[in-house]
Amino acid sequence: MAREETTRTTTTTPTDPAPAATAAPGEPRTAGSTRAWTTRLVVVGIVLSALNLRPAITSLGALLEEVRDGLGMSGSVAGVLTSVPPLCFAVFGVMAPRLARRFGLPAVVCAGMTAITAGLLIRPYAGGTVAFLAASALALMGIAVSNVLMPVIVKRWFPDRVGSMTGLYSMALALGTSAAAAATVPLTGALGGWQAGLAAWAALAAVAVLPWLPLIRGERGSADRERGSAPSGRARAGREPARDEGSGAGEERAPAREAQSSALRITRSRTAWALAVFFGLQATAAYITMGWMAQIFRDAGVPAGTAGLLLAVTMVMGVPLAFVIPRVATRLPRQGPIVLVLGVCGLAGYAGLYFAPAAGAWAWALLLGVSNCAFPLALTMVGMRARTGAGVAQLSAFAQSTGYLISIPGPLLVGVLYQSSGGWGLPIALMAALMVPQMVVGCLAGRDRTVEEEATR
Repeated sequence: MAREETTRTTTTTPTDPAPAATAAPGEPRTAGSTRAWTTRLVVVGIVLSALNLRPAITSLGALLEEVRDGLGMSGSVAGVLTSVPPLCFAVFGVMAPRLARRFGLPAVVCAGMTAITAGLLIRPYAGGTVAFLAASALALMGIAVSNVLMPVIVKRWFPDRVGSMTGLYSMALALGTSAAAAATVPLTGALGGWQAGLAAWAALAAVAVLPWLPLIRGERGSADRERGSAPSGRARAGREPARDEGSGAGEERAPAREAQSSALRITRSRTAWALAVFFGLQATAAYITMGWMAQIFRDAGVPAGTAGLLLAVTMVMGVPLAFVIPRVATRLPRQGPIVLVLGVCGLAGYAGLYFAPAAGAWAWALLLGVSNCAFPLALTMVGMRARTGAGVAQLSAFAQSTGYLISIPGPLLVGVLYQSSGGWGLPIALMAALMVPQMVVGCLAGRDRTVEEEATR
């Protein structure tokens, strides 16, 4: 049976309605326009937030040599630096569902964007490697919680458009990633130094704070109204938003859904584990690419500006494909064929980097860009492998936190191998070898089943 978006949401819509589409009894006649305005604001917030989920990483990758020289880093320490993003994502991402239940989705994402702004602004001028790492960790903490909550936001506000909305924010994420890779070197030249070139991306993060501020006020006002009113049994049973997926304090949960959430043991699900390992291996490839690919090209004789553009090409491939792949994936009963196509592209790209890194640089950048689109596919499978908003929140936190833990050694090991061998042969061979298990577990994660079927007592 084809897994259409509408098929996936028929189970969740009655108890996971989009809050923008609900109205409490006694609301004014202008509630319809208010709901429409809120929905548009959520879309803007999703897009702006997604734009800021990778510039902290790819802007650093484009200037890694300058940062190493400025801070006196060795290759091994630079490998540690490229391993900081997945470490922060693993540590802080697991906290996201609990924070969202306590403070509400808009408040947590707003705080995440604020942390990104502060971290990006502070880290170039912090002075010293340790301070640079600490400020980077602050920005990455904001990215971590937003990473986990994006699928939850989509499931909550757009339960009947999971594929298209996942594609939209994945496309925005890829656009922000590629823009930072392409523009950071020119910004550095225009602004007079690598510090200003890195700090400039704080402005984009500051803009992403703004859409969430009125949503926080609206969510608090909605909670206050519900506490002060007594809706009818019918309204309570069929219309109020389910809060079990981390949508905020003050609103009651749907009892049946709460029971189902408490019974879910995500670690008992083989699909959840397969998805976590797939997420970890694709993250390993992505962060090695973002942290080291520009340096691979520069060591092969490619000029710094061109190397930044090649990294941008790799990242920009995700812009159209991140919109197409989720929509295709939601229409297939199994996502294994997509996993295999992306894996073959990755193997071809690594082979090219090994044998002719400069001669075919643009082709290898394109192939690796296609391969990196395993990320939006993984996010789409998070939404497809759970029936409920609570299930998506648990699966998203588990898959991303466990996956990022798995990905931590990869960039560090690449730095150590590069430092010890004096070349890129061994690191590239490692990248290619990791692509094989990624394809295997991706096919397992793409099977037509849900974690509730496997993990509920």
